[in-house]
Amino acid sequence: MATPTSLPATFVAGNVLTAAQMNDLRGAFRILQVVSTTKTDTFTASLAQAATTAITGLTASITPSSATSKVLVLAQVNATAFKTYTESAITILTRGGTPICIGDAAGNRSQGTSGSGYNANAAAYGNTTVLGIPILFLDSPATTSATTYGIDISHTGAGTTDVYVNYPKATTDRSDHWRTTSTITVMEISA
Repeated sequence: MATPTSLPATFVAGNVLTAAQMNDLRGAFRILQVVSTTKTDTFTASLAQAATTAITGLTASITPSSATSKVLVLAQVNATAFKTYTESAITILTRGGTPICIGDAAGNRSQGTSGSGYNANAAAYGNTTVLGIPILFLDSPATTSATTYGIDISHTGAGTTDVYVNYPKATTDRSDHWRTTSTITVMEISA
């Protein structure tokens, strides 16, 4: 539903809204629908420097009811990258497989949405840590067609590096080697 246009440009003391204006307000700036996916299984990939790959099972599709609607994307990816203890996992938000919400181009630097950092005590714990990578973005897809949001993953390593989602590199069956979940939620917001 579009922003109501029958409302006064400004309000002053004593303004009284008509019934039609109040109904317009009821329909404005609302959450119209919510779609969410939770990934509980693990994912890993071995990626060359600056290469990306989609995290399987971590997408959410929504069909906006109006081309003026916004889509609020909230995601949390629990991931790590590991080669020599100093790599970070990097996420890239996509719409229809195309990166959105990424940093500006700057020379040969790779562009991403968000990153994990790495464990300060890497030599001891770098292969047993899973770090949360948050994503929050308000998109304007300008469509009423089904739209799929997903998350690609990469790393900051030099050369081929392994990335892990929902678990660390270490796979020993121990209570300190966690399994986690990652989620993506999309909400249609009336404009």
